[in-house]
Amino acid sequence: MHTVPDDRFELPGNFGPGSVWADRTGERTLKGCNQRGVEIPIGHGEGEISPGELLKLALIGCAGMSSDANLSRRLGEDHDMRLWAHGTSDDEQNRYLTIAEEVQLPLEGLTAQEIAAVVTVFGRAVAAGCTVERTVAGGAEVTHRVLGTEEPDTPQTGQA
Repeated sequence: MHTVPDDRFELPGNFGPGSVWADRTGERTLKGCNQRGVEIPIGHGEGEISPGELLKLALIGCAGMSSDANLSRRLGEDHDMRLWAHGTSDDEQNRYLTIAEEVQLPLEGLTAQEIAAVVTVFGRAVAAGCTVERTVAGGAEVTHRVLGTEEPDTPQTGQA
């Protein structure tokens, strides 16, 4: 299991818990990695996942994890759940204007009141606990810096 990148480049000073990295593997393709040894091929080709798909997966993954404990209390520890995220980027603005999330849960046999409670619990859990959604909705500041080109205290900002 790889817990740090190979030594082609020096580790940045900010490297630590929560750091991820991506290595170029070819034209417009990367291999995304985390410190637990997970590798994800990033691109638009066969067997690769696009950055937009990763964004949508991060959103629904966080929603599912944030709501899991609360839903387990209502639906049982072994309940099924499938989350979906839909949306395509707007070509003119080069960004996603809307990402629609949907969740499928086993609601058969529940009363209308119990279903309403599940919907409320899910929504509250995601609103309170989904760091990814809170970050996206809050418009997080993103900075960019090319290491080795300036002092570490003066990050370059802008679009990539």
